[in-house]
Amino acid sequence: MNKPTAKPHKPGSKNKRRRTRFALLREQLLPRSRALTRLARRLGIAAALILALTAGFLLYLRIQSLPASSISQTSQIYDLHGSLIDTFHTGQNRKSVALADISPHLIEATVAIEDRRFYQHLGFDVKGMTRAALVNLEHMSTKQGASTLTQQLARNLYLTHERTWQRKLKEAVYTIQLEMNYSKDEILGLYLNQIYYGHGAYGIEAASQMYFGKHASRLSLAESAMLAGIPKGPKYYSPYMDMKNAKDRQKTILQAMVEGGRISQAEADEAFREVLAFKPLAADGSGGFAPYFRDYVRQIAVDVLGIDEARLSEGGVHIYTTLDPDAQKAAEQAVKEGMPPGSEQQAALVSIDPRTGYVKAMVGGRNYKTNQYNRALAGTRQPGSSFKPILYLTALENGMTPVTPFRSAPTVFTYDGGRKTYQPHNYNNKYTGGFINMREAIASSDNIYAVNTVMSVGADKVIEMARKLGIDSPMRPVPSLALGTFPVSPLEMASAFGTLAAGGVHVKPVAILRIEDSKGEVLYQAQPEAQRVVDAAHAYVLTSMMESVFETGGTGNRVAAMIKRPIAGKTGTTSSDAWLVGYTPELATAVWVGYDKGRALTKAEEHRAAPIFARYTEQALAAVPPKMFPIPEGVVGVYINPASGKLASLRCSGSRLEMFVRGTEPTEICGAAETDVSPGTSDGGSSADEAAKRSWLDHLKRWWNH
Repeated sequence: MNKPTAKPHKPGSKNKRRRTRFALLREQLLPRSRALTRLARRLGIAAALILALTAGFLLYLRIQSLPASSISQTSQIYDLHGSLIDTFHTGQNRKSVALADISPHLIEATVAIEDRRFYQHLGFDVKGMTRAALVNLEHMSTKQGASTLTQQLARNLYLTHERTWQRKLKEAVYTIQLEMNYSKDEILGLYLNQIYYGHGAYGIEAASQMYFGKHASRLSLAESAMLAGIPKGPKYYSPYMDMKNAKDRQKTILQAMVEGGRISQAEADEAFREVLAFKPLAADGSGGFAPYFRDYVRQIAVDVLGIDEARLSEGGVHIYTTLDPDAQKAAEQAVKEGMPPGSEQQAALVSIDPRTGYVKAMVGGRNYKTNQYNRALAGTRQPGSSFKPILYLTALENGMTPVTPFRSAPTVFTYDGGRKTYQPHNYNNKYTGGFINMREAIASSDNIYAVNTVMSVGADKVIEMARKLGIDSPMRPVPSLALGTFPVSPLEMASAFGTLAAGGVHVKPVAILRIEDSKGEVLYQAQPEAQRVVDAAHAYVLTSMMESVFETGGTGNRVAAMIKRPIAGKTGTTSSDAWLVGYTPELATAVWVGYDKGRALTKAEEHRAAPIFARYTEQALAAVPPKMFPIPEGVVGVYINPASGKLASLRCSGSRLEMFVRGTEPTEICGAAETDVSPGTSDGGSSADEAAKRSWLDHLKRWWNH
């Protein structure tokens, strides 16, 4: 069988086929290659244009002059009548120094905490901005910022602190110009001479002199770390305002210096332990009229109303407040006269118009120049028996009346399901041994009656009442609540008693009426926040009983002769605190005296709150005619026999006009059948008008006797 012969191989045919494939591939790729070439050419042109535009923009910025620095304007604070009280600073306390005349410790501390990559970036820390953005995204809030020292300098020199995109764009442009026109050391020197260190001190030299009485060149590591932390928030990190916050910030800065390799851990620890010697804050640095009130206003403006602190200090802001200058002068004078010279005992007074909530006067201590701590706002003091009216108001709303009896005798109370006991004692261990009523308990400040009351109505309800009256400080539902064992602030107590003075209407305390910017545009306008929280009849019945505090046998009787008008109030005394909180229809005032360190009070020191209260109240209301507390609908006055709490009659000796919420007055007649009628009453009770007349006559008799 013949085998098929193979086709003859033609030389070059394989190469021809390969060339054909290459040609086809080239024809396919050539358009793409040309497209890529065109794209690359266009990108190159675009890049060149961008570079050219960027270079042109930078050249433009290079030849442009930086704007003149913005001039700070003094912000002013006005009283209730529109008269100037004070300024937040009387001009910038500033003295510029060369960078070489600033302690290297201060320079390193500032760079470590404010901008650790200052000498590496070109005005913007991209790495820092990325890190801050990730942290903020993680927490869904602005937890970290990433402004460089150059950005901060641009903002402080040329711009306001408003939060707008336009301002941020300008800040970026000025930052670039600063970096182009100045060296890093020059920028740092400008920054350290510009930044605000609190209490009117601008620049590190002024701050060093104010805080430590030395030139900035002589600052130690510990002093430098302390000062470097203040600009972030002078109100929070100033050692004059809050030493704990200042020390915490100092520790953070020292640790940042360690992490940056600027100091060792041992040096940081030694600096943190160093006890710093601060100069007393000079009067012209932060004095003026009503300085504690001024600080309170600033705190509200920044923390509550959101006014930028730098704008408040330098932006020409006008703040119109509720301060009554006559009342403030009376408050300062009363505190001064009520405390003996040389004593370390402190005092605080805050006074509110119960009808409007206006804070009329505030004294936070005896000497603002030496101590700026505002005790009028400090919720660190036990109110003692001055808290009891809140308890008794709760009791009135829950069925008790002014004649509800409890025995005044040593008593052991059990609570928490019988697992715990509580044994209160009366002041000086004085007990009547018999039954007393609510009016007598308020006047004599009987502790046994108070604890019996809280056990009857429930401590939870008392706390609920305190919240309605404006007290926000923490409390627990235990029997000792009745004796005021949980700390509150004088401002809270004045606000709560103001609710009683206003017949049960709580008006939130107001210190700022209006804020205007330098152009007169209104930034904030106060809106009244009044709410009825207590029935007017219950509030009045309690007020009537609290008037007994200033009558014979009452704990405030010693100052009754100093007060020439109807007054209701309550004293309070603990081992380290003494109070008198009281009110007229026009003014509710809380006075506290004690020691900052909680030192025990002597008998004489316990009695200093009441005269301050009395002296202030009379002087503050000197131009106001005395007024009775108005008797609202739903109140009846009946004559009762104090010993039995029943309606008075000729068969029982002794009678007294007592006020009741209608429907809660007694119906049983003392020592007689129910058909008898008590003298001086009609159908078992006198009218409210008759009660008012008798109450007024009682006041006139008391004033005449004094």
